[in-house]
Amino acid sequence: MNKLVLFKKCFIVVCMLSILSCETEDIAPTLISFSSTEAQFSEDGGSVTVTATLNASTSTQLNIPLTIGGTATQGVDYSLSASQIVINSGSSTGSISINAIQDDSIEGTETIELNVGAINGINILSQFNLSINLLDDDTDTDGDGIPDAQDECPDVAGPVENNGCPFLGFIINEVLYDPADDLPGDANGDGIRSPLQDEFIEFFNSGPELDISGYTISDASQIRHVFPQGTVIPMNGVIVVFGGGNPTGTFGGAIVQTATEGQLNMNNAGDFVTVQDASTNVIATFDITPLSGNPNEAYTRSPDITGEFERYSNLPEANGAIHTPGTKLDGSSF
Repeated sequence: MNKLVLFKKCFIVVCMLSILSCETEDIAPTLISFSSTEAQFSEDGGSVTVTATLNASTSTQLNIPLTIGGTATQGVDYSLSASQIVINSGSSTGSISINAIQDDSIEGTETIELNVGAINGINILSQFNLSINLLDDDTDTDGDGIPDAQDECPDVAGPVENNGCPFLGFIINEVLYDPADDLPGDANGDGIRSPLQDEFIEFFNSGPELDISGYTISDASQIRHVFPQGTVIPMNGVIVVFGGGNPTGTFGGAIVQTATEGQLNMNNAGDFVTVQDASTNVIATFDITPLSGNPNEAYTRSPDITGEFERYSNLPEANGAIHTPGTKLDGSSF
């Protein structure tokens, strides 16, 4: 064969191989998958991983920027480990994590929208996007718009300004008409058990600030206490009236008074307590008769403020206490 012809054929073959090789090396990798480990996650410590996958390993580092939207707010409802997915040289995948941020707001289910647009160095054959649901773990049992975690009355609707509890006015929350024998019956904390002095009535003001100057407490026989001038109970404030003695203790920060007549004298066999305002309007009552006997313990609303009256021994929350003047039945402050 003519040497010149052979040289030309070899030259053409080499050139064709060279061209094919260059074209193969210049083909960009293709994004074939954009996915998350979960379609939804909880704001209570939840997280998801979002991964981008190529059809082949990349020879250089590739950065995939993300467009982020949805009803959830970055930095408030969730955080991102990075704003773009990095696929390192020699790898075909890269990931970021989305981590929930806990809060106490009732938000319902929110969404996080992630989109991939055009990227230099990567072929994208279709539109890739994700929608991930962020689930709210805050509940509102009574539907008043206040999360149960912040609602002091989670089962009864009430306004925000009253911590989720209804305004119930000036109410009787606890009554001790039969102090226990010996020191367990020393409700006023003065070191002496007295069947009359250790009797008490605990009141709760479920409403705006209230001036009860001139209000009276009566049993079935007569007036036993007149609230002195200047007796003002703040909203959600507590006042305890003992039969007498020298009340000693903090009583949960409650206002403490002793009966102006020296005793409340609530009859164990049956009595009827009436609270009237300065115009003799009846504000609250307590009927001892259906609860009568010698219980040696107090009766309290359960739950506090909104419940019916129960003996302490029937309530596990009392942890063995038989009275808690000035505090809730579990001993905590109002």
